Amino acid sequence: MTTVNRPGAPDGHVCGIDTAMEVIGGKWKVLILWALHEHPHRRFGELRRLLPGVTEKVLASHLREMEADGIARRVSYDEVPPRVEYSLTEDGRRLNDALEPLAAWGRERSVAGRRGVPAG
Repeated sequence: MTTVNRPGAPDGHVCGIDTAMEVIGGKWKVLILWALHEHPHRRFGELRRLLPGVTEKVLASHLREMEADGIARRVSYDEVPPRVEYSLTEDGRRLNDALEPLAAWGRERSVAGRRGVPAG
């Protein structure tokens, strides 16, 4: 996935957050990252079951993009029936680690909201 070049940024990115958002943008990519972190080496159908609501088309598209971005790995096994597994690359694990503070913030906000405490 390529970002259109923005004025003042030769590579099309304004800052590091911009670059990261290009890789994790969309509703499902961070959830796919989480699923592959919690359940390494998963087949497509297993991932789909871990992410209720994602369509096959969107999951396949996101996995291809994540593979192209170097955060997910697809391994095909020469077996009958054919078997393909997805896992995180080292960059994918580093990205997941970087997202952990955001996840903690979301969990805290969720708990505060259930107690009726304004979050923020």
